[in-house]
Amino acid sequence: MEQVAFIVWRESVEALLVVGILYAWLRANPVAGQRGMAYLWGGVGLGLLLSGLLALTLLGVSSWLDDTAQEYFQAAMPLVAAALIVQMVVWMRKNGRSLKRELEGGLASNASEKNWWGLLFLVALAVAREGSETVVFLYGSVAGSSRGGSLALAGLGGFLAALVTFQLLQLGGKYISWRWFFKVTEILLLLLAGAMLNSGVEHLIGMGVLPAMIDPLWDSSAWLDESASIGKLLADFAGYRSHPALSLLVIWSSYWIATTWLLRCVSRQ
Repeated sequence: MEQVAFIVWRESVEALLVVGILYAWLRANPVAGQRGMAYLWGGVGLGLLLSGLLALTLLGVSSWLDDTAQEYFQAAMPLVAAALIVQMVVWMRKNGRSLKRELEGGLASNASEKNWWGLLFLVALAVAREGSETVVFLYGSVAGSSRGGSLALAGLGGFLAALVTFQLLQLGGKYISWRWFFKVTEILLLLLAGAMLNSGVEHLIGMGVLPAMIDPLWDSSAWLDESASIGKLLADFAGYRSHPALSLLVIWSSYWIATTWLLRCVSRQ
């Protein structure tokens, strides 16, 4: 549930940022804003609809597959979600500083040409991107779970927390700054991606697709049990395992080495 709340919170804040930038530009330009507001909210609705269709597609694909194919599908989705999280973090590090300028530039171009449908699709793509990421991340983290009601409440709680967080961020850094928000959530997202990676790799090891090599490499459950309290939190958010297989540890370590190197390269650029 903690994963669901965090994912919905983080992605909702980013979606609110995108919509907020475009909304503020339209409010500051009344001539364009009179026509543009309807297309702005139409784009938000279309983006949410596209995200919902993706969610239904994933659920439909899962239900159509036979048992063996479902096993592979549920093993693949956490790996896909982990890869998308890393891609998102890298993209934000490269483009975060120019995001506002690029969004406003695209909006100004569409408004000057009275291309209101272009504005609608600009907003729809921006919202659909955040919504699609949320759908994939959620599916990758909760695939196979039967706690639908609890997960829905966690998602609602995450969205409400996002509304509060966005309002605090809009106060200009008085309580919390955008720089701090992105730095902290970047770390948490990478930790979560590592946990999803471990989940997918464990699934593949259990299916016999990947060799365990040595299983378990150690057993630290007596000191920190991954099924309770702090151990469970670390397992859900950082991929901690009290009795890991050697191959799992190698892949998880390789993930952190490769991700750290990639982010350093991006920062130098």
